[in-house]
Amino acid sequence: MKNLLKSRYSLYLSLLLLYVCLSFVVRLTLYFLAHAGMDFSILAVIKIFSIGLYFDLATAVFLFAFYSLYILFIPVNWVGGKLDKVLTYVITTISLFIVVFSIIAEFPFWEEFNTRFNFIAVDYLIYTYEVIENINQSYSIPLILLVIFSVIASIIYLFKKQHIYEYTFSNKPHFGKRIIVFALSLCALLLFSNFTTNKQAEWSSNIYENELSKNGVFSFFAAYRSNELDYNTFYTRIDDKQAFAIVKKEILQENQTYNTQNDFDLSRHVVGSEEIRPNIILICIESFSAEFLGAFGNNQNITPTFDTLAQSSIFLSNLYATGTRTVRGMEALTLCIPPTPGNSIVRRPNNDHLFSIASILRKKEYALSFIYGGDGYFDNMNTYFGGQGYTIIDRDRGNPLSEDIQTTRIPILDTDVTFENAWGICDEDLYRQSLIDADKNAKKNKPFFQFVMTTSNHKPYSFPENKIDLPQGNRDGAVKYTDFAIGQFLKDAMKKPWFNNTVFVIVADHCASSAGKWEVNIHKHHIPAFIYNLPQQDTVISTLASQIDLMPTLFGYLGWSYDTELFGKDINHIKPGEERSLLGNYRTVGMLKNQIFSEINDRKKAYQYSWDAENSHMVKFNNIKNEQLKNLCISYYQTASYLYKNGLMKEK
Repeated sequence: MKNLLKSRYSLYLSLLLLYVCLSFVVRLTLYFLAHAGMDFSILAVIKIFSIGLYFDLATAVFLFAFYSLYILFIPVNWVGGKLDKVLTYVITTISLFIVVFSIIAEFPFWEEFNTRFNFIAVDYLIYTYEVIENINQSYSIPLILLVIFSVIASIIYLFKKQHIYEYTFSNKPHFGKRIIVFALSLCALLLFSNFTTNKQAEWSSNIYENELSKNGVFSFFAAYRSNELDYNTFYTRIDDKQAFAIVKKEILQENQTYNTQNDFDLSRHVVGSEEIRPNIILICIESFSAEFLGAFGNNQNITPTFDTLAQSSIFLSNLYATGTRTVRGMEALTLCIPPTPGNSIVRRPNNDHLFSIASILRKKEYALSFIYGGDGYFDNMNTYFGGQGYTIIDRDRGNPLSEDIQTTRIPILDTDVTFENAWGICDEDLYRQSLIDADKNAKKNKPFFQFVMTTSNHKPYSFPENKIDLPQGNRDGAVKYTDFAIGQFLKDAMKKPWFNNTVFVIVADHCASSAGKWEVNIHKHHIPAFIYNLPQQDTVISTLASQIDLMPTLFGYLGWSYDTELFGKDINHIKPGEERSLLGNYRTVGMLKNQIFSEINDRKKAYQYSWDAENSHMVKFNNIKNEQLKNLCISYYQTASYLYKNGLMKEK
């Protein structure tokens, strides 16, 4: 080993050691940042850092594999020459740039998501405009680059001072010796690539301990490889026919009958009462946790509009988001299905002409619009909404709709924008687009439905000046601006002739953060929801419910009779003891019912926890406490996955 340290492999081994040391510092720093979410244990600390060391070594072997290959094939008479020195310094600089950049990037990512790099980081790389602009508006890119290259220069200087380059360029091992060392490196590479998975770091029921055990770069590539999850391959199952029988019994309500005797057909007829067809504006608020509202105990007075709505609307106070991303919220609100594992259906292929709320609205002769302040190319939103028949109103930065999507697209012009950041125009500008579209449709004497997606409550938390009394750049300011903007929108809407015949549905897409002590943190899914401008105002619904239930509940208030294939239920027809909420993250999904949270994951495991809502606390049962609830949970996700995979969610 001593000879290797003073040989051609001096730089290679130094890079490996440097990366392991830097990764240890990162893990230690993140440990102290996350300590409030963990119960201290010496054994847990040992596991975190020993497993972490293993993953750091695996990542280091991957990162510097190219350099080891270079050492193998460079001719002996080139070693120490000008070309060798130039190539070595170039490879070193590029390698160090990747290392330093990834380490620096880990900290803002952890701050935002409380996890190592995951599928969100993978997805963001697809949308370079939004990501680069977000970084540019949140941080100083010149300063970041200065720091990165200063660190790289310091490392290279340190290597020179320790004679590492001198050893590297002066030693000329013969090819046989180099092939032996490379073979050892290759064996390590094959071992790590074939037998190391991120799941091996998930030893704890505490998500912080699992994430700290991982390596950020390794997690990034693991997420890239597992961006799709097939339910049958990765999750515990029961017989398909049994699963459908369980779900069909569960979702059928007293005012519904099934249309067929087909075991795998969820289509049923809903009998309404006295039907009304008002205009509907569904406003989906970015990252808006229940804990922001005074109605839920917040004393910062940053949501006066929402707190007023809590007293002057139909207020759903016990509603939970199905997921942790915007596309999950969109999926839940429009398709009204459980959050099937893997990518949201909004982002999957072949997701056009699905049975959704749009299918019901079109039969009621509504004009449909999707209004988004950024480019709807992001997260495949335009393809998804266009495929369901919505007119697209977005920023349109030159990303055309697929030729398969036959719909109208209306760009938001620069002249209509007063403020814009990486994610889109400010909420006030977005709401003006809603008013313009509403005016157009109202003149046609045709009811309209709008899905309005906001973006202001998102990092970099920037918004127009002189609107509120809080500074930009932090979450509280963005929340208060979000509240201010929707207040102004409702005031402007009240002046319109169509206002009295318009219902406003206001709901969050997901919470501001989702990580915590458990794989799925129920309290980090609690969101506010309001149905405003119906006669039944001043109503608080405290029934436990899911995002997928919001639109069926609205249809119930409107007295509609219609055919449905939605999993969502009308909350007002949920009997005591039938309440449930479906929620999860990318890989782990579950169901909360009767204070028991049933959880299934991609390791074909099922667990149950007792849930204390008052203290937001879960305790894991040693064994399955309620087999019936476990099977119900499995059935929800298994049937939803079955329907999508087999094309049975398509409109008939």
